[in-house]
Amino acid sequence: MGDYLSVLNPEQRQAVLHTGKPLLILAGAGSGKTRVITTKIAWLIREQGLDPRSILAVTFTNKAAREMSERARLIDDRASAAMLRTFHSFGAWFLRRNGTLGGLDSGFVIYDDDDQISLLSGIMENASRAEVRETAGSISRAKDYFLGPADPELDRINYQPKFRRIYAAYEERMAKIGNVDFGDLIKKPVEILRENPEVASRFKNRFRVIMVDEYQDANIAQFELLKTISGTETYVCVVGDDDQSIYRFRGAEVRNILEFPDRFPGTEIIRLERNYRSTALILQAASSVVARNQGRLGKTLRSEKGEGKLPVMAFLPDQDEEAAYCASLIANAVKKGGRYDEWAILYRTNAQSLGFETEFLRRGIPYRMVGSLKFYEREEIKDALALLSVLVNPRDEVAFRRMVNKPSRGVGPATVDRIIGYSEEFGSDLLKAAGALLPELGTKARTGIETFNTVLEEGKALLAGEKLEGKRKRGKIRDQVPLKETLAAGEGLSSIVVKLIKDSGIADYHLEHDEIAGNQRLNNLQELANAASLYALSMEGLLEFLEHIELDRSLAEETAENSKGVFPNGTVTLITLHNTKGLEFKKVIITGVEQGVFPREDKKGEDIEEERRLFYVGATRAMDELYFCCCALRRLYGRTTPTGPSLFLREIDKGGIRVIGNAPYGFGVGTGKPGNRMPAVSPGGRWRQGDRVFHDDHGYGAVTGIRESDEGPVVSVHFDTGHETRFLSEHQSSRFTKISGD
Repeated sequence: MGDYLSVLNPEQRQAVLHTGKPLLILAGAGSGKTRVITTKIAWLIREQGLDPRSILAVTFTNKAAREMSERARLIDDRASAAMLRTFHSFGAWFLRRNGTLGGLDSGFVIYDDDDQISLLSGIMENASRAEVRETAGSISRAKDYFLGPADPELDRINYQPKFRRIYAAYEERMAKIGNVDFGDLIKKPVEILRENPEVASRFKNRFRVIMVDEYQDANIAQFELLKTISGTETYVCVVGDDDQSIYRFRGAEVRNILEFPDRFPGTEIIRLERNYRSTALILQAASSVVARNQGRLGKTLRSEKGEGKLPVMAFLPDQDEEAAYCASLIANAVKKGGRYDEWAILYRTNAQSLGFETEFLRRGIPYRMVGSLKFYEREEIKDALALLSVLVNPRDEVAFRRMVNKPSRGVGPATVDRIIGYSEEFGSDLLKAAGALLPELGTKARTGIETFNTVLEEGKALLAGEKLEGKRKRGKIRDQVPLKETLAAGEGLSSIVVKLIKDSGIADYHLEHDEIAGNQRLNNLQELANAASLYALSMEGLLEFLEHIELDRSLAEETAENSKGVFPNGTVTLITLHNTKGLEFKKVIITGVEQGVFPREDKKGEDIEEERRLFYVGATRAMDELYFCCCALRRLYGRTTPTGPSLFLREIDKGGIRVIGNAPYGFGVGTGKPGNRMPAVSPGGRWRQGDRVFHDDHGYGAVTGIRESDEGPVVSVHFDTGHETRFLSEHQSSRFTKISGD
């Protein structure tokens, strides 16, 4: 045996040397699974004399496939002859050689999402782009589940009766054109293999070993492909972690890994439970939450790094304090000799980045966004700010050009140029010039200009405190398409921001992207409205808000220019939890760990189990230090709203957590080593954090904290009006009435 096996631990070595029966390698986070896969490929060639061309290894990204190939070649150069591909590139390779059996010419083109939508638009002639995009998504999801137009289970994907007809027409059109979409790259090879036993036999004989990486991310169609190309003599080995299955929204099916032993009889399971990334206390916190899931095979991770520091659970007043706490934590660590690039800020949605970006810019903390643009660089945010700019300054040519025909209102470039040229007669006021030109425009452009002007006129009226009755011109504002995600107005300036976004059609425009991207853009727009809620509903408030944003943007540009991209201590990473998969950081802060934020209130059953897995993935990105942040108040839907600790914080083993800040009453006391316990919170009588209350003078509010004093527990209340007060729990005023809570 070569020295390359000496670096393996006993479980890794067992997995590499395993042969014969199907094998499921249950690889925990940070357990060295890539080393196992690549070493096993080399070992099969080097020690077992296997022809490398008889090995097929599939994964989900080109990067992972390249890494596997390179690492295997370092052990044995002959591994370069093995087939290491993504599922989709294998499907394309198969169809180029065998597609004629399914009516495909070898020169077929692979349609992307936009191509699909263009084709469907011809089939769904009178449908909106949003409906066409939604249908395209349903077709892709159906193919992920290996469902055709006539399949009885298709209603699970889209229950509308017309969907079957549209799907069938789409498939007929694709067959006539002779091209494929991404779903076909998996689905069609399976169909060809099933209909042509001699071809299936040839492939089963060719690939004596089939390995699948990240198997927890496989969808149903990919499982069917694996089953179809593997025979009774094929050695099948899959590697994955059921606790890291977090892509259900993309079609991943955790049942594939949970039921692998049932679908491949005789399967043996080897668990890789030695973790080389995180300390023991970090693993304890992560594992104590995911262990609550029913749908898991189960494993116990053991750290090879020792116990480490206690993870911190920080209870903070609001999201501004959350950002300030994170910034201070990082800045102080760097002052003591640390590096910015040791830190990562994790959040559930991209929209949560705004507060951290603002705080970091003001403190001069360099950061980078992973998987998304910086907040003010996002298209939908630029659109909303352009509308606000035209409202404030109707001479703003750049903002006017951007938004007068977005979404399309029939106002072409030539018409826009005419308006701009004509505006000199109106003091460069583009809205007045556009209104004056209306009689000379065609019907569509005239209606579009009237719509745009009316939206802005109503915005100005609201800012001036006027009522809108009678101002709206009948038929000039487009009918509102029901939004899938709530875009809510709230306090202060947020109402005008939301009104402009909705009435201009920008909300619907951005929702017309695929469901996931569209909803993320609405979340970002909602976060902009949340930020605006801190400013008065007036022209002065709007000017102050825009000035604040412009200062932040200028500071970001100045920072980038001065640094020229070079930071001696690197940059802090801002990233969503989903995007952290496969990454690691020395110090991780998971923010917004509140019920309704992470997880959202609408998560139930299997969705909650996936959210727990997402929590586990986030926590196990941390190597040395882990922090959780929970706020008592958060700006949601344009209002400052009381929030409570996430279900997941309540599920953490409190014996290995250090709590700072004002923990909610009754949050729990841990059991564990002295000094490791979560501190008890003083009784607050009948009051609990998050309780809704009513006061005769101040109206409705919520309990935001309970702390001990010499005279007993002191209860803090934040009212919906913005007023705050405190009172002694034992002597609370009879004017306080508890209206909800335990």
